[in-house]
Amino acid sequence: MSAALRASPKQSNLLRFLKPQTTTPNPSSLLRHLSAEPHHHPPPQNDSSSLVGQVVEPLQTTDNDGNEDKFPELLFPSTGPLPSPRDLLQTIRRLGSTTEALKFFYRVQTVRPQESELLSFTLEAVFEHASREPNSHSKLLDLFKRFKNSGIPFSANAAGLLIRSFGRAQMVDESLLVYNELCPSHRFTHIRNSLIDLLFRRGRVDDGLHMLDEMLKPNAEFPPNSNTGHIVFNALLKRDRIGRAVDEEEVVGLVSKFSKHDVFPNSVWLTQLINRLCRNTGWTDRAWNILHELMKSGGVTEAASCNALLTALGKAREFEKMNTVMAEMKKMNIQPSVVTFGILVNNLCKVRRVDEALEVLEKMNGGENDGFSVEPDVIIYNTVIDGLCKVGRQDEGLGLLERMRSQPGCMPNTVTYNCLIGGYCKSSEIKAALELFDEMNKNGVPPNVITLNTLVDGMCKHGRTASAVQFFREMQGKGLKGNAVTYASLINAFCNVNNIGKAIDLFDEMLEARCSPDAIVYYTLISGLSRAGKLDLASFVVSRMKEAGFSPDIVTYNVLVNGFCRTNKLDKAYETLKEMEEAGFKPDGVTYNTLISYFSKSGDFTAVDKLTKEMAKEGIVPTVVTYGALIHAYCLSEKLDEAMKMFREMSFSSKVPPNTVIYNILINSLIKKNQVDEALSLMDDMKVKEVKPNTSTFNAIFRGLKEKNQLSKAFELMDRMTEHACNPDYITMEILTEWLSAVGETRKLKRFVHGYQVSAPSGKWEK
Repeated sequence: MSAALRASPKQSNLLRFLKPQTTTPNPSSLLRHLSAEPHHHPPPQNDSSSLVGQVVEPLQTTDNDGNEDKFPELLFPSTGPLPSPRDLLQTIRRLGSTTEALKFFYRVQTVRPQESELLSFTLEAVFEHASREPNSHSKLLDLFKRFKNSGIPFSANAAGLLIRSFGRAQMVDESLLVYNELCPSHRFTHIRNSLIDLLFRRGRVDDGLHMLDEMLKPNAEFPPNSNTGHIVFNALLKRDRIGRAVDEEEVVGLVSKFSKHDVFPNSVWLTQLINRLCRNTGWTDRAWNILHELMKSGGVTEAASCNALLTALGKAREFEKMNTVMAEMKKMNIQPSVVTFGILVNNLCKVRRVDEALEVLEKMNGGENDGFSVEPDVIIYNTVIDGLCKVGRQDEGLGLLERMRSQPGCMPNTVTYNCLIGGYCKSSEIKAALELFDEMNKNGVPPNVITLNTLVDGMCKHGRTASAVQFFREMQGKGLKGNAVTYASLINAFCNVNNIGKAIDLFDEMLEARCSPDAIVYYTLISGLSRAGKLDLASFVVSRMKEAGFSPDIVTYNVLVNGFCRTNKLDKAYETLKEMEEAGFKPDGVTYNTLISYFSKSGDFTAVDKLTKEMAKEGIVPTVVTYGALIHAYCLSEKLDEAMKMFREMSFSSKVPPNTVIYNILINSLIKKNQVDEALSLMDDMKVKEVKPNTSTFNAIFRGLKEKNQLSKAFELMDRMTEHACNPDYITMEILTEWLSAVGETRKLKRFVHGYQVSAPSGKWEK
């Protein structure tokens, strides 16, 4: 006791400075602490700097042996308490350089060579000094190699510092050496995290996954934490990473294992994973399973991941599963966003389940949707309006437009009006579409090129081509320029009425306006020119098309082949076929049908036989057009028996049933041969096979019955014509008027014209 009281003033001050400030934590608390991120020890307080100077002084004045000899007694007095390792660590951190720290370490090692824990903490401070100097990774590597086999254990913080420093320098193998030198009980989670991050960043995926496997075991000593999850999912789900590919099945397995440690991918990574799974055909169920598992574990708290799955389920038309996802979201209290309901509404409208989409919208407007309150936005309104217009319910869509005006922040926009204008154009209500366009301008909603194209196309398709051109010119005057779609609609309209000159003018105007024609414009013009028999001009447009960087497709080649065949330019047709095959296109059913039709009409049945055999060899199944061309050709060549033989083959052996056109060809031919009963039998066959006759069918039969003067049968057919709502044309009226007037049955003719059955009682109408 007296010796302690007689201690020197310096010794007493140093002991007070190195006195421990906290109690030693128990082992379990220490384990939890070290499994988290590294703790950086706070530097010593400023009032100890003079004391540190007393300790450091012997190291700085090595020529003074007397001062240097005092070092052991200053740090490790013969009497009194010894400094703790952490207190010693704080003291050495106050030294000025790695060299001074290293000198300090060697003095401690000389005085206390057996104190491994003390030396470990002192060495940690040396590493800290080196890490703050230029070219730190090289200095740290030298120090690591120097002390690797010294028997001094590396502390967890020292190892973490080395791994992070080597990692920044991409020194993977050196980092692994440090990890292997570390005592297994000190390989804490944060150290493993640093190493896994480095391994993934350098493409060493298998090494990283191997280390991760140890952490993911059910009773792992050092389990993963949220940082582990962030490192792993960030590395494995980003697209531009290096290293071997990790398939979705591996990632799903990792997600499942992480969840058992209450570690979950964040919303961004989980959404990416769901999207990747759903992009693979047949993996939507896997995406559903993993999301469902995480929802039950509490790992899904945001709607984004659910939205990704809902999108995929919508594409697959899995509406029951979509409802299940919505129910699960409610159960887990995951708040859906307006995007969630937008996905649901959009997919319902795509499959024309518009009433269900309206129900969703009504619930949203009512402020309650399965316990959630989400206001519909403009996009959802537009989606429902578009869905209504696509099923011909544009008047209801117009009602929604009025409702939008009353909802704050949900005013109708250009898309809203475009949907409605498109709906009215499709239903031939051009006047209503133009009224909406006027209202649009009145309300300050700017039209765009889609508005223009919708109205131009609508007018063209309903025979108002002149109005379409006038409207286009007005819009041009107001600064709204057309695009390739605008010109394609107008060019097609003029080609359809054989006004090729105007179509060419529009094409030239398009080029002058620097509006580059697309493939559709070229095809439209080529098709129109071919139908008009202007094949030379069509070929010129094809060359222009190639110069513009577009390659003709099989449809374009077929149009040209058909045009050359119709104008009897067989050599040109063969040239086109050769070019088509050189371009990599094999003849398809349309090509063969065109050639079969040409040779059939020419009476070259040898060529037809070769073509049909080649067609079968290529695996192309004959269509109703093929059979129609052959039957028509046989009928033209007065080979009615061959035509009927092919018809029977078509009816009983082929999977292609005859249509109205084929029946009409045969009925006409039978009538010309005065085989009326056989023609009537075919018409009865049409009824059995539910093939609807048209006006041409009835006209042919009426002509035959007139020749045979089978009046009662004619009356039956007139009634059938009325039943089928098949309107008579001028040929019908010419045949029946001449015949029935001659036999005194004008009253029945009048009833027929007014849509009454001629065999019914006359009644009041005849008065």
